Amino acid sequence: MNKSTIQPMPEYFDRYIHLVREEELSDALEKSLRDLKTLDVNLLSSIGMRTYAPGKWTVKDILQHITDTERIFCYRTLRFARKDQTPTAGYDENTFAENASADKRDLDDILEELTLVRMGTLALFKSFDEATLLLKGITWKYEMSVLAMGFTLAGHQKHHLDFMKTNYYPLAQ
Repeated sequence: MNKSTIQPMPEYFDRYIHLVREEELSDALEKSLRDLKTLDVNLLSSIGMRTYAPGKWTVKDILQHITDTERIFCYRTLRFARKDQTPTAGYDENTFAENASADKRDLDDILEELTLVRMGTLALFKSFDEATLLLKGITWKYEMSVLAMGFTLAGHQKHHLDFMKTNYYPLAQ
């Protein structure tokens, strides 16, 4: 199913969904996986611990955030797909970042983890039929379909990778 099938477009998360082209969800998730595999690891490594402003996350923090968010959203998605109508709670991304110890990890390991998580996401979404993709639930405080969750994941990654290119790549030595 493609992005235009999402009805209604979920408030707040639409900012991520709109970053993804009008295409089938499986294509959007496959493209996002290819985007991970083409990241310039040497460039990212050369940025090191530098940030574009004081108190901001490092490149490793951002990549770990994408991974953590993906895991949380896949959990929410699975609950919606299995018709569990219990609203899912939000989470504090800054608390997660503070406690992930990403800066103590090797960049290659973080990228491998993110790639494996995205591959798991692809497998999860491939298991859903069209009726399941249209199922809805409450994430944080917004109603979303399973389909919208998938496009949100692809757009969330795109948002952060684009942000890194704009704000972090210029910091490379």
